[in-house]
Amino acid sequence: MRLRRSRTQAHQSLDEPAGDEDSNYVPRDLADWREIPSEALARKELRQIIEKTLGSLRSIYREVLVLRDVQGLSTAEASRVLGISEDVVKTRLRRARLQMREALAPGYDGSWTSESKVYKSVRPW
Repeated sequence: MRLRRSRTQAHQSLDEPAGDEDSNYVPRDLADWREIPSEALARKELRQIIEKTLGSLRSIYREVLVLRDVQGLSTAEASRVLGISEDVVKTRLRRARLQMREALAPGYDGSWTSESKVYKSVRPW
């Protein structure tokens, strides 16, 4: 069995003054934890677009999408709440997600805020 080396200098107390070589230490980068206004605005705009798109879905699809993806219910729980079979919940959820993707995908490249209504194709085919 190997003995560990004595590590007496591995840790230095913060209460004791630093040695001569560490007294001139200045950190290179200080993190700024404030919120970046452009990112906050982008998040707000994205949230508004998602809410608008969600509101444009037919109610049968919106209910399933909210129950499953927003509230986190299982397929069985959502089927009990809505009074429909689990297969219908799965079908409606799939259709709701596809409709959301179709509505949101053209603006994902930033074209929601541009004046142009010509969207780039987002499909690989």
